[in-house]
Amino acid sequence: MDRALLADFLRARREVLQPEDVGLPRGPRRRTGGLRREEVAALAGMSADYYSRIEQQRGPAPSERMLVALARALRLNLSERDHLFALGGIAAPQRIVRDDHVGPTMMRIVAGLSDVPAIVLSRFGEALLQTRPAVALLGDFTQYSGLSRYLAYRWFTGDPRIRGLYPAEDHEVRGRVFAAEVREAYTSDPTGKAGEIVAALLEASPEFAEIWKRHEVGVTHHHDLKRYLHPELGELELYSEMLVDPEQCQQLLVFTAEPGSPSHQKLQFLAAVGH
Repeated sequence: MDRALLADFLRARREVLQPEDVGLPRGPRRRTGGLRREEVAALAGMSADYYSRIEQQRGPAPSERMLVALARALRLNLSERDHLFALGGIAAPQRIVRDDHVGPTMMRIVAGLSDVPAIVLSRFGEALLQTRPAVALLGDFTQYSGLSRYLAYRWFTGDPRIRGLYPAEDHEVRGRVFAAEVREAYTSDPTGKAGEIVAALLEASPEFAEIWKRHEVGVTHHHDLKRYLHPELGELELYSEMLVDPEQCQQLLVFTAEPGSPSHQKLQFLAAVGH
C-alpha cells in the first residue's frame, strides 16, 4: 500500500467532482469547487473521520469493500478503479465488460469511415458493426445468431461463406490465427463465453482440436498483407489496420490497399458492388 499516493489520488478525484455530479445540492455557502471530505464519506457509507484519516496518511489500510465503496462514491471509471486498488495494495476485481455494445465514440469513428471497408469486432470475433463497403467485401457478418455469430466458430464448422473469403492455400494459417485469437480470449475468461466457444469447437471440429493442442499464441498479425476473394472483383491484397477500445474489449479493423495497386482500384468499386 502506498499511503501518500493513495491520499493524493483520492484528494485529486474528490476535488474535480462537483456536487451536481453526484446528486448533491451546491448550497449558497460553497465557495470552492469539488466535494468535501464528509460528502465523499457519506457517499461511500463510511465515517467522515475514517475517510479523513486515509487522506491524511494515518488511517488503516482500506479493505476491498472500502475501496469498492470509494470507487463508487468518486464515480471512477474502470481504469481509475484498478489504479485505486493498486495504490491500496489489493488486486482489483475482475472487470465485467459489455463488449456487445458499440460505444458512441466508436460509432462516430465508423460513421466517418463510410466509404471504406471497416468492421467492429468483439473480443470473441463477433461482428457488431460494418460499413457498407465492408459488407460488400466480406458479406453481412451481423446476420448470424447463436455460436455462429463468432468468426472462429463459423470457420471451424466449415461455413463456406467465410472459408470462401480466403484462397485455399491460406486456410492453414487462417485457422491458426483464429485459434490463437480464441485462446487469447479464453485465457482471460475461461469460464465465460470463450469457454463455451472452445467446448463447442472441441466437440465439433477435429481441425480446431488439433490446432488447440499446440497452444499457439501470438499468431495474429493484423498488419500483414492478406488475400481476400470477391465473387465479382476477384482477388484483393489488403492490409487491416486495427484500433482497439480497451474499455469495451473491441477492435475496429479498417481495410486498406497499396495506393495505385490493382487492389486499391478494386476497393473503389466496392461501394458500387454493394449497392
